[in-house]
Parts: sequence; structure tokens; C-alpha cells
Amino acid sequence: MSLFKGVIAKYRKYLPVSDETPIISLQEGSTPLIRARNIEKEFGFPFQLHVKYEGLNPTGSFKDRGMTVAISKAVEKKKAFVICASTGNTSASAAAYSARAGITALVVIPEGAIALGKLSQAMIHGARIVAIKGNFDDALKIVREICEKYPVELVNSINPFRIEGQKTAAFEIIDALGRAPDYHALPVGNAGNITAYWKGFKEYAAVRPVMLGFQAAKSAPIVDGHPIKNPETIATAIKIGNPASWEKALEARDESGGIIDKVTDDEILFAYRSLARLEGIFVEPASAAGIAGLIKYNKKSYFKDASKETIVTATLTGHGLKDPDRAIAESAQPPKVSAEINVVAEALGIK
Repeated sequence: MSLFKGVIAKYRKYLPVSDETPIISLQEGSTPLIRARNIEKEFGFPFQLHVKYEGLNPTGSFKDRGMTVAISKAVEKKKAFVICASTGNTSASAAAYSARAGITALVVIPEGAIALGKLSQAMIHGARIVAIKGNFDDALKIVREICEKYPVELVNSINPFRIEGQKTAAFEIIDALGRAPDYHALPVGNAGNITAYWKGFKEYAAVRPVMLGFQAAKSAPIVDGHPIKNPETIATAIKIGNPASWEKALEARDESGGIIDKVTDDEILFAYRSLARLEGIFVEPASAAGIAGLIKYNKKSYFKDASKETIVTATLTGHGLKDPDRAIAESAQPPKVSAEINVVAEALGIK
């Protein structure tokens, strides 16, 4: 019986590991690439849309791809501690892989700016967590300074091993399709993921997609051309005012002939609900930014030359259970009725 053993085992020759690297894995990767036919039909997309559902990684987000490499290399270096700043998913992944490795994860979070689904993961895996009065950028500045003064390994996406692991999602897309897509859409926050995908596409395919990155409208420093001191968005995973991989994201955009634009919170939430109700795919709000961007750009006739032979892929970065409060807030609340068949049937709309 052949079992998938994680992204390092599958793509080892493309990754910076050696016989001396202890492989710390939770069998991440091998996430499904799902044809979104109902969304194609609903929004009149002239192309095929395939979504890479990264919420089915072990801790529920794409971060696990990079963390398996980053933690493996930290253990190779004999590090007892790793540290990250996080709005949620990075801390959940760092904590889980550190637990697996038998080392300690240290986490600095912006107070009140992390969804409970993500914070609960970091807590249960035994991370040491400190909340600061500030935003993600303040937290990242602090952890970088800590790494300069103490024997602690930084595992945010400025760690190049994180990018190396995350690029494997591009490999999987090409393996599934038999070729690179024509376009690839994804959310942009700290910009590590667009950097990683572009690196992966370049290493794995001669013909590469046009990269389409989307930031939240009030948290769009790359689009606006300057850092944002107090970014705002319901999509907490991309609520970042000064992306660490800013320049690399611009390279991905420019080398691919693509775009980085912004979408509003309303557009993100519309795409979030559409994925759930049309395709049965539950994601956290930030994950829907790429879909929101495709809807926006299709309305602008950006894809006017596309056909059903054109393939567009989109990354859905994290599972909806990361932020269950948002799902409840976006849904009608169930009525409370007496336990009588006729009353229940009427409340359910059965006639």
C-alpha cells in the first residue's frame, strides 16, 4: 500500500534538505484541486476554474507546507525554540509542527486580532503565546529583534525554508492538470504565498501562469504603494500593513505579466458565501479574496479572450473552521419552535 508521506518526501529533490535533515511531517500536502463548475456557471466565467483547497492540510491551512521544511531545518540546526508573529494560521502550524518535533513554539500575536479557531490550535499544541498592544507588523518587528539577541529560529515566511515548502502547491497543481494553468489567483497578505507559487511554477514548468494577487481594500499596501499603519479588514489572515515579501510579490506580478489589486470586504464575503453555498467548500474569509478578484475582473472583461480551454486555478488558503464566528454572523439564525411535526415542517419550508 502506497501512502502519501508529505511534501518533503514527494518533492525532496526540489527542496533544501539532505540526509542530515530530520523530516518533521504531518503528511501535509496532496490537497484536492476541485473544479468549481457551479461558480463558473453562476458568474459566467468563460474559463475553467479549479480551486486548490489548502484548508485540508493538517492544521487547516497552506502554512503547513512551509512549516514542515522550516521546522525540519530548525531541528537540523539543534534549535530548541522557534518563534513567529502571527494573525493565526502561522502560529497554529508552528505550534503543531513544533509539538511533533519535540521543541517549543513561541508566538507573538496582535491583541484581539486573531480568530479563536486559530488561537485555540496554538494553545492546545503547547505554544508559549504573548499578545501585544499593536498590529502584526509590530509583532513581526519584535520577533525579528528577539532572533537577533537569542538562540531562537524565526519561522515566519521571511524564513526562506517556508517559501521552499509552500512552492510545492504549485507542483501539485501542475501534476494534477498535466500542465501549468493559464492564470493563478490567490490572496495576498504578507506576500509569502504569491512569492512561493511563482517560484514553484518557474521551477516546475516551462510555460507559467499569469499571477493574479488580491489584497483587502483597506489592507492593500502593495496596491496603494506604501505601508499602512493601521490596516483594516474582516479577512484577518491578510490584515498586514507592510508585507515581508513585498518585493518578491512585485517580481511575481511583473515577471508573469499579472496584477496585484484589491477587493473590498463586501466582495470577499460575497465570494466566501458563494463558495460555501454553490460549491460546498467552507473557507476562512481571507481565502475567498482570490475568488472575489476573479469575479471582479471577469466583470471588467479581463478574461474576454478566454475559452473553456483556458484554465484558471485559485488558492483557497484556509479552512472555514478557522473562523466559525464569521460563518455564523454571515448566516440566518435558526428559528426556535415547538417540537411538533407540523410546526417544524412549516419552519423548514416544507409544504
